[in-house]
Amino acid sequence: MSYRGPLFENRFVKSLPADEISQNYGRQVHGAIYSRVSPTHVSAPSTLILSDELANQIGFSQEFRHSQDFAEVFSGNKLLPGMDPYASRYGGHQFGHWAGQLGDGRAINLGEVALKEGGSLALQLKGAGATPYSRGADGRAVLRSSVREFLCSEAMHYLGVPTTRALSLVLTGDTVIRDMFYDGNSQEEPGAIVCRVASSFTRFGHFQLCAVKGENELLERLLDYTIEVDFPHLHAHELNGTYSRQDIYLLWFDEVCRKTADMVIEWMRVGFVHGVMNTDNMSVLGLTIDYGPYGWLDNYDLNWTPNATDAEMRRYRFGQQPLIAQWNLWQLANSLLLIVDDAASLEKILVDFTGYYEQQWREMLGRKLGLRSFDSGTDEILIARLNRVLQLHETDMTIFFRTLAMFDPYLPEARFTDVVMSAFYQPEEIPSEVLTEINAWGDLYAERLRRDDMATEQRRLFMNAVNPKYVLRNYLAQQAIDHAHLGDYAMLRELYVLLQAPYAEQPESVRFAEKRPEWARHKAGCSMLSCSS
Repeated sequence: MSYRGPLFENRFVKSLPADEISQNYGRQVHGAIYSRVSPTHVSAPSTLILSDELANQIGFSQEFRHSQDFAEVFSGNKLLPGMDPYASRYGGHQFGHWAGQLGDGRAINLGEVALKEGGSLALQLKGAGATPYSRGADGRAVLRSSVREFLCSEAMHYLGVPTTRALSLVLTGDTVIRDMFYDGNSQEEPGAIVCRVASSFTRFGHFQLCAVKGENELLERLLDYTIEVDFPHLHAHELNGTYSRQDIYLLWFDEVCRKTADMVIEWMRVGFVHGVMNTDNMSVLGLTIDYGPYGWLDNYDLNWTPNATDAEMRRYRFGQQPLIAQWNLWQLANSLLLIVDDAASLEKILVDFTGYYEQQWREMLGRKLGLRSFDSGTDEILIARLNRVLQLHETDMTIFFRTLAMFDPYLPEARFTDVVMSAFYQPEEIPSEVLTEINAWGDLYAERLRRDDMATEQRRLFMNAVNPKYVLRNYLAQQAIDHAHLGDYAMLRELYVLLQAPYAEQPESVRFAEKRPEWARHKAGCSMLSCSS
């Protein structure tokens, strides 16, 4: 293979200790952050879809990205110069319970690419075969979950939500056996591999496992590396003597807390539910990571979760995501206690998370409502009543906030519900008393807008920049998957183009902005999903 492109560097593997055992078999790994492992060969790789924007940023030429060599590399069949593949070791709390060693069970990291504009990006194959952390599984991924991962990570990027990204989706030419509903009905499904991209894939669980195993020196070494590479501004403070190392650790944790809060705020803004907020699925960079049984709200329901495994407890439901984020940060703080001397400061940072989140949440809602700024004197009541109004009748969250921009507070004869009626499911069934209450909120909102006195067209532009027209609705993703299973990838590619401009009107694609159809209310993949992938 003749290759001219970016070279890979491997700071992670050069800076941190490797597993001493080189054989690839499932085991408990001690005293190491990663295990070197090669991807497993696939029979007939072909590139289904890729991100040209990301490929340009990395430095891959047009010739290479559209070659068979690209498919061979990003299926794991070949390596580019400098690649040094490995799977990393971490643990985590799953559904609130410590799960022990987890690790990259089907993710294989290829290395990092230095960017011309500074920084670097790490590339990781998901579904490239078994690793020492696979826990008896095959390390593969199926097409349906890979389509969802590729589309969602890219959709979130263009929505402005902090996220890992997807460079490519490659078909393997092989089938994978999966029991989608864990009911004993295993089936063959087409296999696929996504190349995930992020500046770092370091998770809360990396630190947790070191702490649980009592590997204090390794924990400190990992934290020092993370600060130096992923938080260089903090590392600079230590180098110039501005802060002590202990102070830097506290500053780092405070920044992780704020990045996590900012990420969840963005989830809430667009109506996204992660579905599996285990600590091993939490990035220290505040990036959305591990797209499994996620979903977007159709109707505004604080108790909704897309995860069938979580259907009874609803631990990871939409309205609880900020509380779970804070709980996860507590677990990270507990791990840091082995090397941080100041437990009181760690606790204060965690307590401050609540105030920071609430402030950012109010400001976010103010933007969604088209307000110049949040006025605690009046807007607390406005938002509290809005939260009630959105739950009085089944209301599509995305459509409601998008159509809200069309409301004119200077037309007193217009009823508020006439403007937002398209957001309601079964609008003909709305009781009159509910309509009255919704319109009463509209009157309150109109008065607030008049007091704000922003020009109507300016406000619409302002609101349309934060309230998307298009999100990756669950039923749309499932339709694309159903077509893909039949060898028809047109809808997948069409959705990908659409989701790159989620705030634009795109009148030729307006059918993708419609409410969830009734047939999708309880259909598998359109309402709730399993963790099977």
